[in-house]
Amino acid sequence: MELNRRNFFKVLGVTGVALATGSQLSAAPKKISDKEFSAILYDSTRCVGCQTCEGVCAEAHGLPKSTDNLTTGVLRKTDETRRTVINSYKTSKGEIFCKTQCMNCTQPACVAACLTQAMYKTKEGPVIWRGNKCMGCRYCMVSCPFDAPKFQFHSPNPKIEKCNQCYEKLQVGELPACVQNCPNEALMFGTRRDLIKEARKRIHDKPNDYYDEIYGETVAGGTDWLYISPVPFNEIGLKTNLQNKSYPELTKGFLYSVPTIFILWPTLLLGMREATKDNNSNTDNHE
Repeated sequence: MELNRRNFFKVLGVTGVALATGSQLSAAPKKISDKEFSAILYDSTRCVGCQTCEGVCAEAHGLPKSTDNLTTGVLRKTDETRRTVINSYKTSKGEIFCKTQCMNCTQPACVAACLTQAMYKTKEGPVIWRGNKCMGCRYCMVSCPFDAPKFQFHSPNPKIEKCNQCYEKLQVGELPACVQNCPNEALMFGTRRDLIKEARKRIHDKPNDYYDEIYGETVAGGTDWLYISPVPFNEIGLKTNLQNKSYPELTKGFLYSVPTIFILWPTLLLGMREATKDNNSNTDNHE
């Protein structure tokens, strides 16, 4: 890969001047618009653990299909080869399944931490990764309270893998692959406001079937994946120790308090990215 020295030093110099003069590298998120985000409601009372969502997700995004078998009590995690997984939990009401993926937060810490806007909250709602802007710092991974973004460490052209609600499908009027193919209608797509209403209606209509709370309504400032369950959420592996306020301010504080080396290193990476981006012009912006 040929390095364009002029581009490299141009970017490095401009960013270095900003640091030297005390200008901040802004990690603060832009204000969320009043437009209602798209969201997905997951009803674990309807999930039968068939793993169809895993298979269609892998197919839709060119990832290998999982060969894991579901085993109660054995935790499967998302990684650079799979954007979503189903796990089986032994709970106070018997075996319950739960789906895991990026939560597509309404005020994402990963977006606030990204120095180049490679992580981006779209106006429709999904949080996408734009490969043509990524400099490889992986601050998105460090900042995420749900441990969602995964980096392809062993790839010569690494990507960040995470659920983006099948943003490319939404752009052409299609449903996310997992929603469209769930055989038991455990997944429902719509606006966040409408899905919260639907979740509350289900809880109200069948109070004995549901735990009286919607996971994602307020946690971490709110998320665009919402959960309802027959048991408390800690019994199905969801994080219940997270704050309700959004995390970007915590991320911002971290970035501004670390030693200079942690600021200069992303600057160096950014310069290298700009100097070599012509060689990566075919990078997918949404995957």
